[in-house]
Amino acid sequence: MPETPSAAIILAGGRASRLGGAAKPLLDIDGRTLLDRAVAAVAGCAPIVVVGPPSPLQADVVWARETPSFGGPVAGIAAALALIDTAEVYVLAADLPNAEAAVAVLRQHPPLSPNANENENENESVDGICLTDAAGRMQWLLGRYRTASLRRAVAALPDSGHGASVRALLAGLALTTLPAGDLAMDVDTWDDLERARAMMSMPRRDDATASASDEETT
Repeated sequence: MPETPSAAIILAGGRASRLGGAAKPLLDIDGRTLLDRAVAAVAGCAPIVVVGPPSPLQADVVWARETPSFGGPVAGIAAALALIDTAEVYVLAADLPNAEAAVAVLRQHPPLSPNANENENENESVDGICLTDAAGRMQWLLGRYRTASLRRAVAALPDSGHGASVRALLAGLALTTLPAGDLAMDVDTWDDLERARAMMSMPRRDDATASASDEETT
């Protein structure tokens, strides 16, 4: 189906307290950083706004930062929205090992209505699509939202959303959920990182085994 022009927000400025303050977006999995994976996932979006400290990237992105820094993900979203004028926006955390496959699931959903609040039957429209993980939990920072809906939600929070949770931001929106299983996993701890590295290396090992078997039979 035709792609609706969309922007993207990638949140890459957290403290990563459970990783001892490590620069989580720059953690490497199978030769690529988590931030590289997130940016590749939203290729074709314009602009791609990365909220966090600038770091080396071979991609055309716009860097932004909430003021003051470390104001939380909602404050980061608010800072990025000031740079966006498209009808839809993808919102991703920069800690998703399977970002490309997960966003591909979001892209399969039909375009969101640009005027959801003006429809005669508002039940037929939604403000966004959000993926759920293997446990059925909402992955708020792995979604595709109507930009106008996000702006209204931010405006309803005090202090431009500083310190607010993403759950508080999106609680009043009409969201469609799509199950994504392990595609929606994120990296919060060192154990998560090792699990992601093991999962990402499995296809490569299987391919190598298959190639060796083919050689033995030729």
